Parts: sequence; structure tokens; C-alpha cells
Amino acid sequence: MKQNLLQCITERMSGFSKGQRLIAAYILEHYDRAAYMTAAKLGELVRVSESTVVRFADELGFDGYPDMQRALRELAKTNLTAAQRMEVADNLLGGSDILEKVLQGDADKIRHTLDGLDRIAFEAAVEKIVHARNIYILGSRSAASLASFLNFNFQLMFDNVRNVEVSSGSEMFEQILTIGPEDVLIAISFPRYSKRTVRAVQFAHRAGANVVSLTDSDRSPIAADCDQLLTAPSDMASFVDSLVAPLSIINAMVAAVSMRSHDEVATRLRRLEEIWDEYDVYEKNS
Repeated sequence: MKQNLLQCITERMSGFSKGQRLIAAYILEHYDRAAYMTAAKLGELVRVSESTVVRFADELGFDGYPDMQRALRELAKTNLTAAQRMEVADNLLGGSDILEKVLQGDADKIRHTLDGLDRIAFEAAVEKIVHARNIYILGSRSAASLASFLNFNFQLMFDNVRNVEVSSGSEMFEQILTIGPEDVLIAISFPRYSKRTVRAVQFAHRAGANVVSLTDSDRSPIAADCDQLLTAPSDMASFVDSLVAPLSIINAMVAAVSMRSHDEVATRLRRLEEIWDEYDVYEKNS
């Protein structure tokens, strides 16, 4: 029901009470706004009581209004255009201390990520990465910055890291053509999900590679074909999603992998420091 919420509301419209039809009509027209309203605010807007809004959520089979709100937010994250996201963000942030609200929201996301992360999946992913023949890293669109950061750090540690470029679909598949059971693909995708990342995950999964998916929930399209699912919540900070929480998971992954391969990584970094000094790569304090 939750996956087809708007369709469900439409089909059941005739059976709703007068107050419930007002709520339903607003959600069908403005689900992007309703997703970020309290029950009291939604009730005030359509001129029904807060309790009527709560009973409406119960009527649809949700465990209270917050549960329905989460389903609406899933719709909003995957279906809204950039312009619509901007409008929602204006409603959320307008008239407030934007700096404090955004940073506090990011801190909350990190806390929620820590509480909800599958520790067993995280440890299994680290183990697979350490022993992989090749490590492929893939992130497109907004997730490209996360993939680039992970690739930069893993390149310092290992020789077998491959950053998959997704400028075109055919070139992407050429880069992962020989991926197999001894390899790891780390796929990163957040709403709005990239179709190329989804297809690459499916390809790698069929080839027998170990797939680590870093995404926002188990309903993500890259969750179904992965071996380890690492989730971090992402909500709108403006017309884009905040990626602070997944970046924290990446930081933890880099730290865990480096500790698991401590001697190899330490030797490699010492050699790199010598090269950086020799070629004057970094500015030094006098």
C-alpha cells in the first residue's frame, strides 16, 4: 500500500468521509508539501481537526501519521523535480536561521545513521574490500562527489582501485566488463537515483561480484541486488539532498579498511610522503 499510496488514495476516495476527502484531495494535489507538514498543520490547511488527519493515516493502514508522512517523503524524494524541491525547501527553511537549521539537521542525520546502520553489513563490506582483487567505485550525479572522495582515499592505500566513469552508459559497462566473483563494486546512489548506477549494480550482481550499496533506505533501487546494504538518511537541505551522513559512513569505511590493512597501508603512505617531499607537493609551515 505504501508503495502505491497516491493510487490507493484515489481508488478509495468514494469511501472516505467528508473530512477525509479534503485531506485526500490535498495530498493528491500537493503530496510534496504534505510530506513535510505536521498533522496539525495539514488539518489547519484543509480545515479539519488534527485527530481527523491522524485517523486518515490509520484508515490507510499506516501506524500513525508519522508513518504515512515517511511514505510521502519517499515519494517526494524520488519524484520531485529540482524546481519542486526548491519550493519545498523554501517552505521548510523560510523565516528561520538557515545555518543553524541545516547544520542541526545534518547532525541529526548522522545520529540516526549511527543508530540504524547494519554493523554486520559494514564489517562484511570492509572484509570484502580488504581482500578484493579489484575495487570498483561508482557514483553518478550528486553521488559522484562521494565516489570521488572514496576513490581518492582508496587510491592512496591500494593499487587495485577503479573509479568507474559514467559519462555514457556504454563506456561504463566497458569499464566493468571483466568484473567477477573476486571483485567488489561499491555503488553510491541517493534520490533522485541514477539509472546508470542501478544498471551497473545489476550487471555486477549477475557477474558474481560482491556489491556494497550505499544509499538512503532498503527501498532504494540499488538495494535489491547488493550483498551489503549501508543506509544513511538523506532529506532536502535545499533543492539537493544533504550527503553528510553517507560521507560519515565513507570516512568510517576508509578508517576501518586502513586499520585492517595497517602494515601495507603504512608502508605505502611512508613512500608517498617521500615522493610528496621530493616533488614539493604540499605547502609547509616555515
